[in-house]
Amino acid sequence: MDTEVSRPRVVVGVDGSQTSYAALRWAVRYAALLGGTVDAVSAWELPGLYGWSGPAVDMDVDEADARERMARELSEVLGAEAAGSVRSLVVEGNPADVLLRAAEGAEILVVGSRGRGGFARALLGSVSQHVTQHAGCPVVIVRPGAA
Repeated sequence: MDTEVSRPRVVVGVDGSQTSYAALRWAVRYAALLGGTVDAVSAWELPGLYGWSGPAVDMDVDEADARERMARELSEVLGAEAAGSVRSLVVEGNPADVLLRAAEGAEILVVGSRGRGGFARALLGSVSQHVTQHAGCPVVIVRPGAA
């Protein structure tokens, strides 16, 4: 019989934007208060999968690049020691769908209010808006400049 109680899981979306870095820092602090774990999730997509007619793309190279970029971002944002306590998940697919799947069974999902794309004056990005409407757990949206 397994006597270990599972720890609460905090899922955070990381896309390279400053608000996603603020969300990452928020998620790590929140998980520490709960005694929980953090899953930092980054989604990547290949343009070739959606009708792009450019040169052939090496999926292994793109995935490896995404994993390296995520490891570098975690270390830069959190510091090497804290980054080592965060589980990094780099998944191919639509960012909103990837986050919703990753957040199944999670205590909370944390996202930045706006990612790398979108309109500068928009209050919410398309991903943050989508996950607030469809997540099976509470969602925290971290705004720019949040401490």
